[in-house]
Amino acid sequence: MLELRSRAGLSPIARLATVWLLALVALVLVLVVDVRGPIELALPRRATLVGGILVASFAHGIGTVVFHTVTSNRILTPSIIGFDSMYTLMQTLTVFAFGGSAIAATDGLPKLLVQTALMVVAATALYTWLLDRSGGGVLTLLLVGVVLGLAFDSVSTFIQRILSPTDYDLLSLELFGRLSSVQPDHLPLALAVCGAVGAVVWMRRARLDVVLLGRDGATALGVDHRRELIVALICVSILIAFATALAGPMTFFGFLVATLAYRLAGTHHHAFVLPMSVGLGVLALAGAQLVMRHVFDAAGLVTVIIEVVGGIVFLALLLGGRRQQ
Repeated sequence: MLELRSRAGLSPIARLATVWLLALVALVLVLVVDVRGPIELALPRRATLVGGILVASFAHGIGTVVFHTVTSNRILTPSIIGFDSMYTLMQTLTVFAFGGSAIAATDGLPKLLVQTALMVVAATALYTWLLDRSGGGVLTLLLVGVVLGLAFDSVSTFIQRILSPTDYDLLSLELFGRLSSVQPDHLPLALAVCGAVGAVVWMRRARLDVVLLGRDGATALGVDHRRELIVALICVSILIAFATALAGPMTFFGFLVATLAYRLAGTHHHAFVLPMSVGLGVLALAGAQLVMRHVFDAAGLVTVIIEVVGGIVFLALLLGGRRQQ
């Protein structure tokens, strides 16, 4: 039976409602605070920013929680499969082959779809092949992902060293998270993809609770562990690949919100942890946007700051776990 009351006496439902209330307030403030000029011109641009925040928070929050569930490891991030490295390599090859102007010339929905499709197909083919092999498993998948990521990074670094300074500067703008550059015509498709994948994950939330028990425990309770593993990884691949192609790499953002969600949800059930991770992601990005834009006048550094904080939390948990051992 689900334990709905935590040690502090606050139920997971109340915790979730509180986080989402704060997140919605932050989104409204992003829309209306310090609007300069005609509001009919400012609101569409800010609405696009809000849409980017929702997509990034949903994709990275849900994707990271599901990835942690199937790998039984809360230190890892989905980027370990190599999405960020693959994205960097694709952008680098584009600039190397066609010049820095090709980034702006090809910036549109077809490019977004092609990049997402390539990353999803490559990742799906990799882990399906590895899981089908005798003795293949999640650890093998992660190891191969790390090796491929390092190989992609090495090739990207080599090519970047022989680019002209102008091309390199144009490329650098594409290689970090950039919510402010999300295109409005990309959002309907992005929201539709998030909604479809989110529906699949939500329908399997009870099975994900069972997958937390491990292969033997899930099999003993009648759950096909391998099938759930493949479905979950496909969902993670689609979410992270689409979010990366849309707004650039965010290596530690998902890890940060997932880690906070585990601690604040008050339960291990995915019915609470999943929406909690999305709410915390929205609150983090919207809150950081407000602070950086209206206090420090440096809105472009929002994702950079989030990544720095996420990296610090990652190192703290990693070192803390070693001390406990």
